[in-house]
Amino acid sequence: MDRSQAHITAALGAERSEVRLRAALEAGTYPIPDLLDVVIDRCRVEPDFYVRDMLTWAITRYPAARTVPAVIAQLASATPQARSQALHTLSKIGDDSAWPAISRALLTDVDDETARSAWRAAVVLVPDDERAPLAAILATQFGRGSGDLHRSLSRALVELGDAAEEAVAMARQSPDPVVRGHAAATERLAADPESAFVFDVER
Repeated sequence: MDRSQAHITAALGAERSEVRLRAALEAGTYPIPDLLDVVIDRCRVEPDFYVRDMLTWAITRYPAARTVPAVIAQLASATPQARSQALHTLSKIGDDSAWPAISRALLTDVDDETARSAWRAAVVLVPDDERAPLAAILATQFGRGSGDLHRSLSRALVELGDAAEEAVAMARQSPDPVVRGHAAATERLAADPESAFVFDVER
């Protein structure tokens, strides 16, 4: 391990978040091949959002042929943050070879942040002929969670465009009033993507 690699590795585990942030920036500015696994592994435990975002940026600076398989491997982790951050990273890399790894299990993950990250990654990576089946899976998540999660799901469906219309329309017929309301709010957002998302569960 050369001195710069050893320095960045140590700094990524520093107590102060600003030190870790600088280390993540350095890891992406001067990519060292043997450092990639260290950066990916740090995503699993890094507590600071901004540092995690910088770690993701650093990973995108490495060749996709190396990063995509290594990041996909994190999707099987028992640690929710490892899964969610890996999905976020795949959405930023944007290599559609990762699409088969976006499983139904991830799209319906019990961890909200993992599921949300899977929705976002899926709409970036999905092939055209898989858009409608993806919308059908996403529609099973209507009514899940609360405000921010509702908004994230609706925006993912809106991103799928016409391919999501049937799945959303079917959800409008659900016997569950929360599912119906969420689907209706999604239709309103699709009609005017620049509008504010409005969905009041109590109403």
